[in-house]
Amino acid sequence: MDRILQSISRKANCWDNAVAESFFKTSKAETVYHRKFMDQQSVKLEVFGYIEAFYNTERTHSALGYKTPKQIEEILLEKERLAV
Repeated sequence: MDRILQSISRKANCWDNAVAESFFKTSKAETVYHRKFMDQQSVKLEVFGYIEAFYNTERTHSALGYKTPKQIEEILLEKERLAV
């Protein structure tokens, strides 16, 4: 899987992809490295489930004030709605 991921960093700016690298490291440690998969479709389903059912809705993040990405999205949408 590592081979297909390319750097998203701008030239001479090594910090651009730090967030993506952190996400991939965490997601692999929490899902992929714990199982053996029969085929690529199984991996896709597991990763999708991890992101949609756990990472975005249950896993809190220190960078988000110990809120989930879904909670932050809801807060931002509410602020946007009130601003209109």
